[in-house]
Amino acid sequence: MHSYTQKHKIRFSECDPAGIVFYPQYFVLFNDLVEAWIDSLLPGGYHGVIGARRIGMPTVHLEADFKAVSKMGDEVVLSLDVERLGEKSLALAWACTGADGVVRMAARQTIVTTSLDTHRAIAIPDDLRAAIER
Repeated sequence: MHSYTQKHKIRFSECDPAGIVFYPQYFVLFNDLVEAWIDSLLPGGYHGVIGARRIGMPTVHLEADFKAVSKMGDEVVLSLDVERLGEKSLALAWACTGADGVVRMAARQTIVTTSLDTHRAIAIPDDLRAAIER
């Protein structure tokens, strides 16, 4: 359906004292990737969805596999693929892949669109749905 990738250099601030990515940092990296992806899809971007339109995009399910270490200075590619586009939710597959082609971390995430006023699930906005389907 839709795929999005971004190159990233592992930073000192993302690593633990062992010199490898501290696992929660992957979730920050991928949240940033989702934000950049939405920015690339819609004129108002992620900020417009969350701020101006008051539509939340919380994670309701997350599974992760840590397959190999990433170290400070490593060049990686972060990717997301849309696996499922439902009425009120979408499922994404994430991957962090090293320059050597080895998948360092992979995850599956389910996001639900919600009203930030009622905190109830709402339909994925038509413009976002159309952009994902393109």
